Amino acid sequence: MKSYFMMKNAITIILLGILFASCTSSDTETPAEVRDYKQDMRNFVIGISQYAKAIDPSFAIIPQNGIELVTTNGLESGSPATAYLDAIDGNGQEDLNFGYDNDDIATPGAVTSYLKTFLDISNNQGNIILATDYCSTHDKMDMSYDINNAFGYISFAASERALNVIPNHPTPIYNENTNNINTLQQAKNFIFLVNPENYVTKTAFINAAKSTNYDALIIDLFFNGEALTASDIDSLKTKANGGARLVICYMSIGEAEDYRYYWNPAWSSNKPEWLKAENPDWPGNYKVQYWNSDWQHIIYGNNDSYLKKITDAHFDGVYLDIIDAFEYFE
Repeated sequence: MKSYFMMKNAITIILLGILFASCTSSDTETPAEVRDYKQDMRNFVIGISQYAKAIDPSFAIIPQNGIELVTTNGLESGSPATAYLDAIDGNGQEDLNFGYDNDDIATPGAVTSYLKTFLDISNNQGNIILATDYCSTHDKMDMSYDINNAFGYISFAASERALNVIPNHPTPIYNENTNNINTLQQAKNFIFLVNPENYVTKTAFINAAKSTNYDALIIDLFFNGEALTASDIDSLKTKANGGARLVICYMSIGEAEDYRYYWNPAWSSNKPEWLKAENPDWPGNYKVQYWNSDWQHIIYGNNDSYLKKITDAHFDGVYLDIIDAFEYFE
């Protein structure tokens, strides 16, 4: 969700990196640390997957954006990154057809084609693609759903980039069904509703989500800083029409957020070595060296970790954001 501006520069960053490498003389000082930032992120996601699936083998792992990770060299012509693809169950992609330059504006065809090449590599390996387009005009929302359906993806046309509303179009929702959805592969639609700011109470938010017929809900673990309980999440696992559905938890792993439970106020003046610059587009969000063991310890691998809180709350999977943090470091 917060990687919108980073994604727009992906191709430019790759080209600049090639240009820089070609212009650097052989006697230039070697950097103190040379890393494969893409592989670092792959390894991070694989670790998250292994930990979660040891607790619940059916737990879904869905990284968003950073789709270049699906090939070993990050290029369209690269071979599939098999270990990474086997560790995940789907890929989320924002702005595939609408919203890349501006909301409610069609994404340039060249960008859609570029992203789709990578998305299809993952899709062909059996992973489900969840496309989120940002458009509010009804005919564009309809077009978004139809295009993504033709691509073989499930999708959500978000009328607000803040992801804070349940859209009132289309009615009924696209591909509405009464099926019992027990795996991501069975889902025909989803909603991305991670910002509950329009709801005064937790009960009001839960009731609004319960009243929908989406096959998968992507929500946050917290409501106004209060963690949702296993009982809360269990109550969301039934669609209004009676069918079972999945409840997926949003979690950012490429940035630290100063409003999360794990934030230490002392970090504002005395940063740990892995905490880097604040994201100018999202105040309160800070880049992290995501390969650092201290940061990864916050995210997963122990009973106090973010991911353990998510699994304890009975979520069916996790939706990983800021996967494209490698672009910042590259």
